Formats: sequence, structure tokens, C-alpha cells
Amino acid sequence: MAGFLFFCSMKFLIAGLGNIGPEYELTRHNAGFLIADRLADKHKAHFELARHAYKAEIRHRGRTLHIIKPTTYMNLSGKAIAYWMQELKIELPNLLVLVDDVALPFGKLRMRPRGSSAGHNGLKNIEETLGHNNYPRLRFGIGNNYHKGQQVNYVLGNFTPEEINALLPPLDKACEMIWSFCTEGIDKAMSLYND
Repeated sequence: MAGFLFFCSMKFLIAGLGNIGPEYELTRHNAGFLIADRLADKHKAHFELARHAYKAEIRHRGRTLHIIKPTTYMNLSGKAIAYWMQELKIELPNLLVLVDDVALPFGKLRMRPRGSSAGHNGLKNIEETLGHNNYPRLRFGIGNNYHKGQQVNYVLGNFTPEEINALLPPLDKACEMIWSFCTEGIDKAMSLYND
């Protein structure tokens, strides 16, 4: 019975990375927020302003997903994640960070149990805050269609109209990957969904 109770109370922290404010809403750097929004929308969950983040909660099939969108801005993402991990007593394997990635083509998704920040300021801050990079992340490809020295402008630029029209399928796939992560574990999710 104790095992059943443990199974029924599994908690996860799903942290979408991005910058708050309408001017950032459809920028490539906010792909993590877009995934978090899509996941909440699918389950009719609503974000409310909480400590260091907008927070929504989904309860489904014995799992509780705490979804956050940090209000600390990208460069201090680790502050919000560390706070909510401690506040909710979330174990490290049950943290999943949703992040944009210029190393992947647009819409390509890849889940990893750990990895370097690869120069991403949000991941860099999480790594500094936690003291390591051994935390799961779901990377959303935004492509690298920019000239040398233009990466910052590119990631902080809006998705093109063509990209916006093509966003829904990868966002929906990202939601499936998150559920797989929460219900079947990261190894299974990676084997099922990583290209």
C-alpha cells in the first residue's frame, strides 16, 4: 500500500525558460514558455503569479505537474527553479527544463538527462545555482539562421510568420514528451521521441 501511495503522489517540476513581458512573447528565446503554455492549455490549467514565477498545476494519472515560467528573466532562471524545487520538495530527476536551442533545426526536439549550457544564459545560471549540470532538459530547436555576431538578435527576435504557422505540431510533440517523461521515465521518453 505504501508503494501505491508513493506512486500516486509523484511530483514534477516542469520549468519553461523565457523572458516575461509582451515584447518577448513570440521570441525564439521564449520557446520554453510556449511549451509550458501549450501544456497548461491542453489541461485547462491556469497560470497565477507566485514567488519568482507564474505557476500552474496539473493533476493527472497519479502525477502532479507543477509548471513554472520564471519571472526572474532568463539570466536568473536558476533562482526560480531552486526555490520551487525546495518549496515543493521535488527530487532532481523529477525536474524538466524546457529550453530553446540554436544547435537544433527549427521544431526539432531532443530530451537529455544532463549536458552543458552550450552558452545558453538560462542553462548557465541553473548550472551555477544547482552546482552541476545533471538535470533533465527538453531542447526545442529554433535553428541558427543568423550571421556571425548576430546570435543575440536572432534568439531575441520574433519567430517568422512561417515559423509561427508551423509551431503547433512540435509544441504538441513536446507536451507528449513531457507526459512520457513523467509517466514512463526519461530513458523511455528519449527512446520514443528523440530523433
